[in-house]
Amino acid sequence: MNYAVAALYQFVALPDFRDLREPLRELCAARGLKGTILLAAEGINGTIAGEATPLHDLIDQLQHGPLFGGRLDNLELKFSTAHAMPFQRLKIRLKKEIVTLGDPATDPTRQVGTYVDPAAWNELIAAPDVVLLDTRNRFEVAMGTFTGAVDPEIDSFGQFKDFVSQNLDPTRDRKIAMFCTGGIRCEKASSYLLARGFTEVYHLKGGILKYLETTPQADSRWRGECFVFDEREALGHGLTERAKEPRS
Repeated sequence: MNYAVAALYQFVALPDFRDLREPLRELCAARGLKGTILLAAEGINGTIAGEATPLHDLIDQLQHGPLFGGRLDNLELKFSTAHAMPFQRLKIRLKKEIVTLGDPATDPTRQVGTYVDPAAWNELIAAPDVVLLDTRNRFEVAMGTFTGAVDPEIDSFGQFKDFVSQNLDPTRDRKIAMFCTGGIRCEKASSYLLARGFTEVYHLKGGILKYLETTPQADSRWRGECFVFDEREALGHGLTERAKEPRS
């Protein structure tokens, strides 16, 4: 059977995030779902998998059920499939940040850059005055990226601040377009740049996964595969799984 996989996140004030952990675990476990969901005061982030009907029921509960009380009305979602269950167990974790940048002044619930739909992305990044910036780790970039993108050569997202301070200047780099796997890192990075004087900051809505899902391969500016943080390892256009090496 195929399993349904949902990658989700939203920056939203969750001052009661500690109290949400066990009820959320119960919602997932009751539906036989596995994966990892992070909760923090700034929001929710995770990837979860299982049979399609229970998974979609969980999403409905997150968006409309009583647990979050309507606060997840802007949940960013990407759906894909897996030939085998891509997670071994269910983990609901409490964190200081749902994606770790390590800058307390950065607040995506207050300001973020301009979202760009995948359909408009190619035109934006073709402009000669746009700095196209991959916000992912170096091993992810090595697997695949957009043509012409700058690789920050970082090992963790927390090092993005150092890259910015050493390589970007708001008086010179007027337009910056950023992307990441599902949108969460570049959304937080856009908030960080805006707080430091950059004025035209764009980020790919839904991330690489949404682009690969919706953009015909013939029109694509993406080269290679997109690393994903589960046992599928990488996805290609149409969110197809990487072919597994036969076992000897």
